[in-house]
Amino acid sequence: MTSDSPIIQINGLTRRYGATDAVLGLDLTVMPGRVYGFFGRNGAGKTTTIKCLLNLLKPTSGTVRVFGLDPAREEVAVKSRLAYVPDQVAFYPWMSVRQSLEYVASFRARWNWDLAHALLTQLRLPPAQRAMSLSKGQRTQLALVAAIAAEPDLLVLDEPTSGLDPVVRREFIRTVIGAYQDASHERTVFVSTHLISEFEGLIDEFTIIEGGRAVLSLEADEARARFHKIVVRFPEIVEGIELGGARVLNRRGRDVELLVTDDPAPVLQRLQAHAPSVIGTEALTLEEIFVTTVSPAGAPA
Repeated sequence: MTSDSPIIQINGLTRRYGATDAVLGLDLTVMPGRVYGFFGRNGAGKTTTIKCLLNLLKPTSGTVRVFGLDPAREEVAVKSRLAYVPDQVAFYPWMSVRQSLEYVASFRARWNWDLAHALLTQLRLPPAQRAMSLSKGQRTQLALVAAIAAEPDLLVLDEPTSGLDPVVRREFIRTVIGAYQDASHERTVFVSTHLISEFEGLIDEFTIIEGGRAVLSLEADEARARFHKIVVRFPEIVEGIELGGARVLNRRGRDVELLVTDDPAPVLQRLQAHAPSVIGTEALTLEEIFVTTVSPAGAPA
């Protein structure tokens, strides 16, 4: 496997539960050194996809490759190079924080104790504290420390901020991913979440999945350049404006917010013809792009 080969390659992945398609015809490619966002609502098929990546579920059809390998045929080779943190984590309750890390380390060819101790200190996780006395958020933090200390080539996170205090979510995840990627520019993060705002600025590329299907895959910078929000206020309520391909995000009396997914100039020109008192454009955040992608189309202006 070369440095320009995909870390994750999914082609036509379908996974059915009875008559229900949890994932249907999914294509996805993750290159080395990227933070790749896998966005979707609860039940969209994110966890099912990850379980197929880890050989915890077998695909109904399609192919999955991790490091160029089939995880079903070469499971040990694949899992020895990655770390996985699910949304629900557990440790042996009689073990302390340090004993839990020692247990995980015993299965790993690589382990960075200096990094583990530094993160425990930063996260205020006492090494002698019993795992059974940790809160859900602290158990998630410990699981992330264990994942990063193993220095894997691929870090797979499934709703990693589940149970964390909202005040510490963003700073915590930046610290964790920063510590992981600082060690090597080739390290890759695949993060599945429906809470996107805390990853704003970290994501290099993303796929939005809805109903088991990929509905949008883009570079983050390309998405911000493509999706624009126009905010306009009219002196009085205006009806029946011809907006072309624009979509109404919100309307409150004289104030209207519009979504444009290409050049906003023609829409701005049409709006200017109605002599707005305020008009401006701004790039959408990744969370706003996600919401507009999976939400029903807005009403006409």
